[in-house]
Amino acid sequence: MIARLRGTLLERRPDQVVLDVAGVGYRLFISLGTFYDLPEPGQPLDLLVHTVVRDDAIHLYGFLRPQERSAFHALIAVTGVGPKLALGILSGIAPDDLWMAVRGRDAERLTKVPGVGKKTAARLVVELEGKIPALAPGAAALPPSAAPGRPPAVEDAISALINLGYPESAAAKAVEGAAKALEGQPTVETLLRAALSRFR
Repeated sequence: MIARLRGTLLERRPDQVVLDVAGVGYRLFISLGTFYDLPEPGQPLDLLVHTVVRDDAIHLYGFLRPQERSAFHALIAVTGVGPKLALGILSGIAPDDLWMAVRGRDAERLTKVPGVGKKTAARLVVELEGKIPALAPGAAALPPSAAPGRPPAVEDAISALINLGYPESAAAKAVEGAAKALEGQPTVETLLRAALSRFR
């Protein structure tokens, strides 16, 4: 089983990357959290890997941080949660926030993650409760929508992306990144265009 890969980043997309390792290109599926922290193509990259072997394919899932891979392992052990849904969950909620929701039995928070319905959220709370890491935070961080000091245009742009189906954490990160890169006080439309370009 492949557990780690170190090489040169060739391609990156919000859901996958291609990593050149000694002349072999490996395609790895990733979460949006990992995507936002990737270097530019051509730069070195070291990824933790989870390998799934099937009759018709071998799928690799890449992670920048051990905490995310650990959360992924816990998620795919939950009844009805496969690797694709597990990555989707980690694209919509950070591992620390996931464990806080589980600890607080906050199934409603989990239903806000795209692809997670009420039954799945309840199952996540029940089946993950005994798997909370010892180093998981004791207090939940402010959710993106509650972050203080945001200009109204930033809040409106984040809300618009959420309404389009983007995960709350990904929407907030994209808009806030766009706001920092733009000069002055950009409009909602300008922020949306800049934020959407970050998903391409």
